[in-house]
Amino acid sequence: MNALQVKNLTKRFDNVVAVNSANFEVPEDTIFGLIGRNGAGKTTTIRMMMNIYLPDEGEVIFRGNKVGQEFKDRVGYLPEERGLYKKMKVIDTLNYLAELKGKSGKAVTKKAYEYLERFDLKDRANSKLEELSKGNQQKVQFISTILHDPEFIILDEPFSGLDPINTNLLKEIILDMKKEKKVIIFSTHLMDFAEKMCDHIAMIDNGKIILSGALKEIKQKYSQNNVSLNYTGDISFLDSLPFVEKVENFGNTTGIRVKSNDDTQNLLRALLDHNVIVNKFDANEISLHEIFVSLAGTEVEAVEKEVKK
Repeated sequence: MNALQVKNLTKRFDNVVAVNSANFEVPEDTIFGLIGRNGAGKTTTIRMMMNIYLPDEGEVIFRGNKVGQEFKDRVGYLPEERGLYKKMKVIDTLNYLAELKGKSGKAVTKKAYEYLERFDLKDRANSKLEELSKGNQQKVQFISTILHDPEFIILDEPFSGLDPINTNLLKEIILDMKKEKKVIIFSTHLMDFAEKMCDHIAMIDNGKIILSGALKEIKQKYSQNNVSLNYTGDISFLDSLPFVEKVENFGNTTGIRVKSNDDTQNLLRALLDHNVIVNKFDANEISLHEIFVSLAGTEVEAVEKEVKK
């Protein structure tokens, strides 16, 4: 059963088509990733889902009904552009934003302090937000997104500005919320996060959904006749082998597509014959990064390292 359906969603800004007839489905009890490079249309799509932007065409259906105020009341939304009252104290901000969602009282304040402690911010509860670093402000905004215990959570680039320790903590909390049967959507240009966390994805490029579905099924489909290789040596000879269709360098690994499953052993034999040291050889294995490059036809290594604008 699907919690959310995006149907033919289109948004234009003057002569630019930011989102072009987007279609995808978000199942219940799942983590869903809307993935693509910066400027691909992820944030515009999310803003239409939240009814912040009205679509020029199409609609968003939440459990059988077109999204409206009821959806907003049941969702926790972390926007790409953070919006906090910087002169307010941290704990006052959390209580105020929870009250806007209909939650107040000692239980909410207690829960706020528990989250602040978990994010190592309890000693800053009475600090003004402007006194916090951008990373700590991001943590406060995330807490405010989930403090009212929403059943549906949308996170737009949630890992932006966080160090590795807090990134892992955020991932733990997202996984905990999944165990509570909440539906989580997050957008990211970082393919490895999506690959490790998501059950289903929609991949967007230049405003168009170029791939969507269950991640396991997608990887199974695109991994056929693909080898993920980590090596030491010279593999330039691969381009001349008749059974090798494509070689893609992804930095730490190289993706190699062969013509048939039988050719994976031929590939391994050829590598050894050319004195290549094989550190890792995964047949029928492919990353989301490799899938995106093969579909979008664009090297995204630099894109994934961009600072989110």
